[in-house]
Amino acid sequence: MTDQQPYQVLREYDDFELRHYPDYVLVQVEVTGGFSGAGNAAFGPLFRYISGNNQSATRIAMTAPVLQETTADDAHTVSFVLPEGMPVSAVPVPQDARVTTRVVPAHGAAARRFGGGWSEARFTENGDTLLAAVRRAGLEPVGGVYFARFDPPWKPGFLKHNEALVAVA
Repeated sequence: MTDQQPYQVLREYDDFELRHYPDYVLVQVEVTGGFSGAGNAAFGPLFRYISGNNQSATRIAMTAPVLQETTADDAHTVSFVLPEGMPVSAVPVPQDARVTTRVVPAHGAAARRFGGGWSEARFTENGDTLLAAVRRAGLEPVGGVYFARFDPPWKPGFLKHNEALVAVA
């Protein structure tokens, strides 16, 4: 069983839940191309990093979810969340120049769960629904919507668990 990123549910709304995420570390790759291919393009360098392709040859457990954010037209950041409790001082330096690490401070986020396959249309629709619901609730989104994939690609689409998320002030 893959460990999942920890969070605390602060409040449940009709279309989303408000969560608190403690500090965490991301390992990331920036890719260009279409939304659907971004995860595949970034997976190899990220997986090699956690498999020991880093300066200390440290192997790191895979966690869920895999995060993806569109940062510009045909530009995406794909991220693995490093395991809970891994101190920043223990995060290995990447060997691959495409791979970076980033500390994310504790913050609030709104999250909308949805099932199904990984299509850009499905993610966009749920992201738009999330933003509208967050604003209706009187909350202020901070930054762009990003998406979380919790399942391996071979899992049937109707069984997949996905989320649209946005940080909130």
